[in-house]
Amino acid sequence: MTKRGFLLGKFMPPHAGHLALIHAARALVDELTVLVCWLPDDPIAGEARLRWMKGLAPDCRVVGHGDIVPQTPEDSPDFWPIWRGIVAAAHPEPIDYLFAGEDYGAELARQVGGLFVPLGGRVLGLTEDPLSGLSASAVRADPAAHWAFLPKPVQAHYRRTVCLHGAESTGKTTLAAALARDTGALTVGEYGRSHCEAHREPLTLDDLLLIGRAQTAMIAAAAEWAGPLLIADTDALMTAAWTEMLLGMRPAELMEAPKADLYLLLEPDLPWVDDGTRFFSDPADRHRFARIVEQVLLDAGAPFVRIAGQGDERLTAALGAIDV
Repeated sequence: MTKRGFLLGKFMPPHAGHLALIHAARALVDELTVLVCWLPDDPIAGEARLRWMKGLAPDCRVVGHGDIVPQTPEDSPDFWPIWRGIVAAAHPEPIDYLFAGEDYGAELARQVGGLFVPLGGRVLGLTEDPLSGLSASAVRADPAAHWAFLPKPVQAHYRRTVCLHGAESTGKTTLAAALARDTGALTVGEYGRSHCEAHREPLTLDDLLLIGRAQTAMIAAAAEWAGPLLIADTDALMTAAWTEMLLGMRPAELMEAPKADLYLLLEPDLPWVDDGTRFFSDPADRHRFARIVEQVLLDAGAPFVRIAGQGDERLTAALGAIDV
């Protein structure tokens, strides 16, 4: 005879405790239904959580409920009739096991049917246990502190990408290394520099589009291994500025590429240094390039903070902008 189980939660966001509960429950039944509940003003959109849970529990029936309904019995005398209807819609078959990690599951089982199976240690008060003690509100308050217990989609939701943006010789690579040292963040280097070192020919439009695409691809690939913070030496918006400066045009493809969460716009207040791949030693050209670089951010609607100063002053300003 088919054994059917049911559990529900907000999963705001899903974490290792939730997944441990679901995986254990799934091992005990032939079919498991997971109900993802949300309200319109939740801090994480319910549709996103439903999408995450469908991906994280592909062998379960995952359904969502986002209507405004009472959240506790004290909210309405019709609390239990309403929730019996919600559960019946999500799980029309008889429930054999009602799974929950907390003691509310006992009354829920009495109301909707099924044997209450209290998986995990929270019912016993084992809140110091790394899995049983995990709370979604604590994760929301400090995702970085709970990073190891977050599934990949949730990590992607909370990960911040900070991109350095500035004209030639404004210290992007030096600053990226210093930020990585002080924050422990993963960094993504500059593909354009590698391209120019490898080919040493005048850059064509095709070259610049490849540079933008390669940079975007490198950032996306590195993000899979990054922690809460990813630092990019540059991205396609900087390539757009280069294309305008060199060719007098700004390709839409580069402007529409994925954006960082924050850009650090490095002021051109450092001495210009020729490293063998730089173009604009003339102060007038450098000033014009700096204007283009800033305008690209403005036209893209990208959030940015200006960073100026020498040495430690520049680093301190950057750390303050990142707020670490």
